[in-house]
Amino acid sequence: MGQLKAAVIGLGRIGTTFDDEIENEVGRGGVFFLPYCHAPSYAASAHTRLVAGADLHPALRREYAERWAVDEGSVYADYRDMLDRERPDIVSVCTSARPRAQIVQDCARAGVKAIWAEKPIALSLEEADAMIETCRQRGTVLAINCSRRWNPLFQMARQLIDEGELGTILQVTGYGACGLSHNGSHLIDTLRYLARGNVEWVFGELDNAPSPEQDYDLPGNGYLAFDNGVRGYLRGMACGAASWDFEVIGTQGRIRSSSHGLDFEFHKLIGGTGIRDGGVPAKVPYPWPTRMRSMGETILDDIVACIATGDRPLCAGEDGREALETAFALRESHFQGGVKVSLPLADRSKRIYSLDTRNDVVPAKLRRRGEG
Repeated sequence: MGQLKAAVIGLGRIGTTFDDEIENEVGRGGVFFLPYCHAPSYAASAHTRLVAGADLHPALRREYAERWAVDEGSVYADYRDMLDRERPDIVSVCTSARPRAQIVQDCARAGVKAIWAEKPIALSLEEADAMIETCRQRGTVLAINCSRRWNPLFQMARQLIDEGELGTILQVTGYGACGLSHNGSHLIDTLRYLARGNVEWVFGELDNAPSPEQDYDLPGNGYLAFDNGVRGYLRGMACGAASWDFEVIGTQGRIRSSSHGLDFEFHKLIGGTGIRDGGVPAKVPYPWPTRMRSMGETILDDIVACIATGDRPLCAGEDGREALETAFALRESHFQGGVKVSLPLADRSKRIYSLDTRNDVVPAKLRRRGEG
């Protein structure tokens, strides 16, 4: 296939320099195996060549061109000009969620082969539906950056589940203090990945929700019923010492991820022992990969393979939409007094203004520096 031309729209932290922050800050680590964010992943990958970028802000355009050795003439204020003149094969959409639906559809209509978009997929289910349908019609691969699906350690957990090492899966649990739409996309999608199913119905609770009319992102807790019989619990409110922990419980074993994904414990039930020969869970070594590949590497490997085969990426547009729809269902349950709410939802027009949309006229990267 040869190297594919790659471009980034939205040249802020997650688009370009988040990896630099991690390298320069003591004690970051966690799930961030580098390269992690978009531009450094393209620069490192043998599959891609970073050729262009687009952002409304001149300072970010200049920094991007210098940091990634992209010709300044190939970094645009208007992404539509970039699409027209540069004709990239893969485009990352790293803006806030506010313009994301339109940009993704414009990329697909411009003939882009694959789109790697940030989360949440959109502000509304209506927007998400349109993005998925446009990409389907144009034959464009749409991947949503709920990145734990591409993390080698979470992939190993899924492999153990698929191979039956835990027996029948009974329950998945996730803890991560977050708004249900923004980083809640990571929380909900990881539970879906580990449960290997789709959410059928939920009970939900929100934190400090004033009224059903408010449309900004809120933390919350929930009970999820999956279509394969697995049950899930999520805590998006304050999690104390359990932040960004996950657990899978099966009839024959359990896996627990803690310390932001750096510690994985694997227990298997040893039969013929314990009370009434019910078995005792024994800790066994977790099978770490021989070489720890970054999520940026595995994401681009997946996307490039999908361009060639037409398959769906590990976290496709449909997965991003399912995470958003689950967030909406949890909110709906809360505002109806904690009732059971089934998916899919009939009303596709409601919006959640995710946390990345706050003050997004000025990118967070510039706000942190006191610019703009």
